Parts: sequence; C-alpha cells; structure tokens
Amino acid sequence: MSAYQKSDVLRGAIALIQDQMAVTAKDVVLVTADTLTDVGAIEAICNAVRLAGAQYSVMTIAQLPFQGALADPYIPPTVAAAALESTVWIDLTLPYIAGSHIFDAALKKGIVRYNLAVGLNSDGLASLYGKVDLDVLYLVQSTLDNLVAKAQQNGLSCRITTPLGTDISFRLAAPSLTKPRQATIGGIYSIPGNLFMCPDLESVKGRIVIECAYHEYYTRLQTPITVEVDGAIRSVEGGGFDRRLMDRALRRACGGDLGYVIHLTHAFNPVARFTGSNLLEDVRAAGNDAVGFGRPWWIPGGGENHPDGVMSRQSLWIGDHHIASDGAFTGDFAHFEDELQPVYG
Repeated sequence: MSAYQKSDVLRGAIALIQDQMAVTAKDVVLVTADTLTDVGAIEAICNAVRLAGAQYSVMTIAQLPFQGALADPYIPPTVAAAALESTVWIDLTLPYIAGSHIFDAALKKGIVRYNLAVGLNSDGLASLYGKVDLDVLYLVQSTLDNLVAKAQQNGLSCRITTPLGTDISFRLAAPSLTKPRQATIGGIYSIPGNLFMCPDLESVKGRIVIECAYHEYYTRLQTPITVEVDGAIRSVEGGGFDRRLMDRALRRACGGDLGYVIHLTHAFNPVARFTGSNLLEDVRAAGNDAVGFGRPWWIPGGGENHPDGVMSRQSLWIGDHHIASDGAFTGDFAHFEDELQPVYG
C-alpha cells in the first residue's frame, strides 16, 4: 500500500514524463516493466503520457535473472522492435535492460531518450519527483557535475570515508555521466539526486564497507561486507550468507575474477528514504553511495551487469574541496542543506 495519495503519485509521474523527459504529442513512449513492477507506478506514468498527448505502449516481461549483456537471452525480440521505434523509453525493470544488445541498438540510433527508472514504484514517483523542487535539485546536480568534470580534466584525487570503516582514495577519470535538467536529445537519463563519479580503475586503494548489496537481488546485509581494493578488488569479506552471492555475482560479471570499483556516487535527494528495500531510492538518500563493482562497460568484455553496494553517511573530498561530512554537505557547500528541502502539500 502506497504511503501517498494517487494524486501525489500522478504529480510525480507528470514531473518525470512532462518535465524531466520533455514528452510532447510528437513522442512515442515505451514503458518496459517486469512481473514485479508496481502496477500503480505504471498506471500513473501512462496517465502522465496521455496528458502529454503522446502515444505509448507498455511491455511487461518476466523478471530478468540478470541485467545488462547477461540478460540478452531472456529479453523477448518484441521489446527490441518496440525500443527501436520509440522516442522515449521508461525502463522500470529490475534487473534492468540497460547494457543489453537491445539497449545498445536503440541508443545507437541517437533518437531514443532512455530513463533508467529501475524498480521505481508509486512511493518513489510521489517522493523523488513530486515532493522535491526539481529546479533546486538540478541546480545542485549541475554544480556538482561541473565540479567533477573539472576535477576529471585535472586528474584530481578523491577520498571517501564512512563511520563503518570505509576509507578509499582514487583519481577521477572519464567517462562520466551528467544529469541535464531535461531530456531533449537521445541518450541515457536517470532520476536526479546523486553525483556520479568514475574512478581511474588502478588508482582505487583502500577499504569499502557496504551495508546493502545488489548481487542477485537487492537486500540489506546481515552483516556488512568489506571489500579490500588495491587497483583491482583483492578480497571480499563478511556479509554472512550474502558474501557467497556477492562473490558469485562479481565473478560472473568479470569472467572469473573479482574486477574493479567502476563507479561511486554521492546522494543528496532530500526526500529519498534509506529503507534497505528499494535500490533506486536508497542510492539517492542523502549521504549514501552506490558503489559499482565489476568490469566497466567501456572496456572489452565489460557491461552493465555489475553488482552494486550501498554505503551510508559518507564524507567526501574532491581535490581540495570538502564536499560532505557524515552524509551532509559542509563548508562551501553547506548552503545546499538549507536549499534542499521537501515540498509539502
């Protein structure tokens, strides 16, 4: 049962469809879902598309056992046909279709605007889109995106620590993913509210302690998993039962070895909740970090099939800038804490 009224969910869906994705009557919208997708979210998104005057279709498939390229054998060819003929694609599946060969073919056309809305449910629509001032959120997003872009150009280093024992350093490196205010050209888009950081793989050194994991499914861990990194991942310890699943997921994604740390984030959505049950919302809860492990998509054999971990209450430094302390913006960035407030009513 949703914590929000249907009107709240629809308002969030309109913000997603008409505001962020800039859908108009000229668009053809594809919504992909799986058998576990929240029906209320699908209904609200379809209503928002209808209000924009666009054509749409919904394709519901069996939940994929894997994501990215590993999902190729399980994606019906009808999804490929629909994706190639769409101008906007909202993907609610989890595991997701991004990184598959069908996804690559659709994106190469340069037309489709794809939103990685994996696992987005009614509450997520109502809160992440409907209970926050998107203009303010995107102002913070662009400020941080620009900071990271400049740091990447200059090869600056970053450091992240958490109360549970994470302490890593790394150099920023291209490619990076920025989040523009509106989706006006073909490409990949996602829900705003977290900063994406791509490390130089061999530069990552230290210890990462995660509290939640997306290995073969998303779960809060019985005990934290500790990942020791010195360029490549050297060891995975702790986690109870889940350590075995994380090890298996890493080796599946990396052709037998443990791989690398391929992305990190810093979340700042003021209404996202950290519940341990919804990956999409957890990785946008203020101070959280979605850590990607595996083999990156830009080298041979890589793909969007990597497992992820979630850290909370992180402190972040980019070059000489102290961005956050214990999950909250600090120093020159402390004013973001006052500006990023929930929208009530």
